[in-house]
Amino acid sequence: MPVTIEIVSGTDAALDAVFEYFTAIDARFSTYKPQSEIMKINRGELKKNEYSEEMKEIFNLAERTEKDTNGYFSIIRPDGVIDPSGIVKGWAIWNAATLVERMGYENYFIDVGGDIQSKGIDAEGRAWTIGIRNPFDSKEIIKAICPQGRGVATSGTAARGQHIYDPHKPERAIEDIVSITVIGPDVYEADRFATAAFAMGENGILFIEQLPGFEGYQINANAVATMTSGFSQLII
Repeated sequence: MPVTIEIVSGTDAALDAVFEYFTAIDARFSTYKPQSEIMKINRGELKKNEYSEEMKEIFNLAERTEKDTNGYFSIIRPDGVIDPSGIVKGWAIWNAATLVERMGYENYFIDVGGDIQSKGIDAEGRAWTIGIRNPFDSKEIIKAICPQGRGVATSGTAARGQHIYDPHKPERAIEDIVSITVIGPDVYEADRFATAAFAMGENGILFIEQLPGFEGYQINANAVATMTSGFSQLII
């Protein structure tokens, strides 16, 4: 998936460090790489006491998210394969942002496949702004928001088709909504709840409404948008 990183006044070494981190995460968690740690686990080649600390952390975070979402989040696919993609991306972006700040940079923008963590201002001294794409026309931006340091994550079917499922009804395709964008305290929180909210279908936006510190923007199959009560305050 596309990765975009901008570090204001950042060096090539800083950018290289972030890309190296993402490369290492991909090598460990990718379900497309046969020799990744997660695929070795899926094949039964590793015991729990042999898991890396990062893998143990992700499994613990996934278990917590499953509880926080009343079971609407699971890293076990209907075919039994363990796929932590729904939580790894936001977690990895947040860790990358922490890496950037540890290197001494306060103004940055990190976008991995549409999930974004930004902070401070851009090179022109303006607050970072983020566009929400029309899931029916990727060339159109339907809303522009200013997250002000908060994380932004979108889950939907526009880019990858039906890849998210309702763990309570895994046989049911989610067709009543096409996307939900969640703004949370950071991109990790936004990402994990965006995945679960999409699995809830049209009730997902109601779930986000009830989460303190979160806002959401949902588009249904009829191209009708529903937003949480505080979302309008983020719109530019």
